[in-house]
Amino acid sequence: MHPTAEVEILLIEDNPADAELTLRALRKNHLANNIVVVQDGEQALDFVFARGSFTSRQISDIPRVILLDLKLPKVNGLDVLRQIKADARTKVIPVVVLTSSSEEKDIVESYQLGVNSYIVKPVDFEKFISAVKELGMYWLLVNQAPSR
Repeated sequence: MHPTAEVEILLIEDNPADAELTLRALRKNHLANNIVVVQDGEQALDFVFARGSFTSRQISDIPRVILLDLKLPKVNGLDVLRQIKADARTKVIPVVVLTSSSEEKDIVESYQLGVNSYIVKPVDFEKFISAVKELGMYWLLVNQAPSR
């Protein structure tokens, strides 16, 4: 991806199989041209805040939506969410938790931290594809984001 290209989706997912399924679902439905995938919370924060290996990006070039797994190495998903929503430069980015956790405490804490949507990953492949298609259509085509 060219460093100055607009990022439509930042996918934060440590499971390569889940990341590949999500990418296939988005591409199959022509919902994202520019997707960045990171495998842990530290990489995610580096990308969002344009630091570490992502210093060539501008922090003002925010993704249109972030798909966030909660169970991540290095920095967990709730901490990633907390930092994104606590910073005035990034708090407007829509964040969708896409996780296998249906634990009530994770759901409640995610909403308290400002998540825009919480989706439990379906185990069934077709249901997963459908869920990703619907969330992609909503966040990329229907939702009206503030101008940058």
